[in-house]
Amino acid sequence: MNSKTLIRKAVSLCLMVAIYATYSMTTLASSEKIAGELLISGKNSSVTVNGETAQSGRSVFSASTITTPENATAIINLGKIGKIELAPNTTINISFTEKGINGDLLNGKVTVLGATQSVNIKTTEGKTVKLNTGESVATGQTQQDDDDDAKAGGTAWWVWAAIFGGAVAGVVIAATSDNNRVALGGGTTVVSTSR
Repeated sequence: MNSKTLIRKAVSLCLMVAIYATYSMTTLASSEKIAGELLISGKNSSVTVNGETAQSGRSVFSASTITTPENATAIINLGKIGKIELAPNTTINISFTEKGINGDLLNGKVTVLGATQSVNIKTTEGKTVKLNTGESVATGQTQQDDDDDAKAGGTAWWVWAAIFGGAVAGVVIAATSDNNRVALGGGTTVVSTSR
């Protein structure tokens, strides 16, 4: 065998080993874990994730404990799964999968900014609250709606029912009373200019 052929075979073998090693490392490095992005707003504020100080833009993984100080809010953006906001002085243990977001609210308030899947938050009272977009829950309450009490079965619909009922009663009373009767066409004298 000549030396050129031997060198070509050795270089080809090295390239094949390098390509195989690269693809196997890429496969090992890929993860099925879903990650969210932490967005922090507030002046000189720092949020802690699992006890470590975190900056805006940090990745958040499932089964994380997130705590916001009194001068900061944090948004956890999970892409197509949803987006939740943590109010100041909030501590939550959050877990998420492709099927939805779950959390244990230890302190503070959580608001759902957008979600295509279910968002279930367990409060300190032991109740699990299912939240939709725009709804929030805080410690010490079971559910807070976005000021639309009629949707949550609150008292706002009673006010509208009383106003509507009063209007209907007024129309019925006015239509059935005799003292508002107007007589048209009877008892008047018509003067004609052509006679």
